[in-house]
Amino acid sequence: MQVTEDLQRQLRIAARAIGRNGLAHAYGHCSVRLDENHFLVCASRPMGLIKPGEAGTVVPVTGPLPEGVLGEVRLHQQIYRRRPEIGAIVRSMPPAVMILGTAGRVPKARHGMGSYFGDGPALWSDPQLVRDDQLASAVIETMGQKNAVVMRGNGLVVGASSLEKVISLTWYLEDAAKIELAVLSAGIESESIIMSAEERERRAVSAGGIFERMWEFLTSGDPEA
Repeated sequence: MQVTEDLQRQLRIAARAIGRNGLAHAYGHCSVRLDENHFLVCASRPMGLIKPGEAGTVVPVTGPLPEGVLGEVRLHQQIYRRRPEIGAIVRSMPPAVMILGTAGRVPKARHGMGSYFGDGPALWSDPQLVRDDQLASAVIETMGQKNAVVMRGNGLVVGASSLEKVISLTWYLEDAAKIELAVLSAGIESESIIMSAEERERRAVSAGGIFERMWEFLTSGDPEA
């Protein structure tokens, strides 16, 4: 399948943004949907170290992973197969999300950026690596129709309609996790107000260049931006 160099470049920029902004270290990957049956995943190396011009790999939505593609990319397959509205995915290791996950907790909607996850991301309470189809299917079943699933002791998966939106949401959830940890540390959990469903719906907007501005912020300084 032919993939345009512009899409390859956008995926590299997104991957480096995740690495450069502390949302992943040596582990993690991101992808973008090509069509109903294929997606493009970034090179199988630390995302922040992907070089300009380094190509990603086309992966089938159904079937074995191509040689050299990382095992947990099966999570991407399961999402693209079940969620036709999802156009891009980030698998990452944000530190504050990881800390909460070890306690079986996820960030709550205490501030604007937390509102984009409804009543909170899903939680998969198994710290094992997800390297077979059965486990990947179970994780994404747990995710359901939410846009994120926290995996206890094993990071985060976020899905969205575009690369701009998915890296923004990954950053948003880490920011919500930092707020959650600060609230717990300050001992003000009972006083800290969680947004109502109506407040979340009104606040989680995309108008006004919300995601475009976050993309510009997160990709600033990239050699291919």
